[in-house]
Amino acid sequence: MTIDTLNQHHAIADVLTFHTGMDDQPIAKIHNATATAEICLYGGHVLSYKPHHETEDVIFVSDLATCADGKAIRGGIPICWPWFGADPDGLGRPNHGFVRNRLWQVIATAAIDSGTTKLTLGLSDTDDTRNLWPHPFELAIAITVGKALTVELITRNTGLTPFKLTQALHTYFTVGDIDRVRVRGLEGKYYLDKVEGDTRKFQSGAIAITSEVDRIYLDVPAVLTIDDPALDRQIHTTSSGNSTAVVWNPWIEKAAAMGDLGNTDYKTMICVETTNAASDVIEVAPGETFCLSASYRVNRL
Repeated sequence: MTIDTLNQHHAIADVLTFHTGMDDQPIAKIHNATATAEICLYGGHVLSYKPHHETEDVIFVSDLATCADGKAIRGGIPICWPWFGADPDGLGRPNHGFVRNRLWQVIATAAIDSGTTKLTLGLSDTDDTRNLWPHPFELAIAITVGKALTVELITRNTGLTPFKLTQALHTYFTVGDIDRVRVRGLEGKYYLDKVEGDTRKFQSGAIAITSEVDRIYLDVPAVLTIDDPALDRQIHTTSSGNSTAVVWNPWIEKAAAMGDLGNTDYKTMICVETTNAASDVIEVAPGETFCLSASYRVNRL
């Protein structure tokens, strides 16, 4: 659909409109009584969420991010599906699956009340996706913008046989100073340290970032908290449908080596991801659905 057609069919006056954004891709802009947000239809990708009481965006996107030529956007909330990480079958397929660099369709928009707006995007199988992953499916992202930002990733198996998947809401958060950030809620949990070859380790105390971090935490609670004293706030993540979570920061050397991340961006971002990863594999039976969801809320310190 063109931008004009999207606005004719799905805009909500004074609340939700469609525009041309990054690399000429269509984006939805939401401005309601509680918050603003931007969602790119390319990748079904949340780019921004900012409650009106906040001066800094909750979501981090690199200034060098691009989505041209099938490239995934660096930052925001990338959707990893139907696998998280490297191709599980070693067939040379893209890392993190194939939906984060495809154009999604608008399914519905709704003003739930003056301060809450919902946008639902959808994607389904094609000849191209079946060449990569031979299963019929319908996938939806329901994004609710209000006092909290809620993202629901809903998988429906439209085929005749079960399929298995891993997945993630690969959320990048803006922080004021990574040296002062602490991630709480994972104390006493085991994790797989991907920096050290998936070595199993134990988390003692809150997570502090002092070097490259790439960890899959196991048996995680529903609520995690990012303490960000430099921005005088806490970000609370409440998730469902998962038993794992990923914490990631590329640190100095890896950030410098990434062409779509600034050399110092590691100082002002952290990923705390809601995942079905490692042994947290989901099986979806024919005709059934599965929902992975996360809700993000900001409190002042």
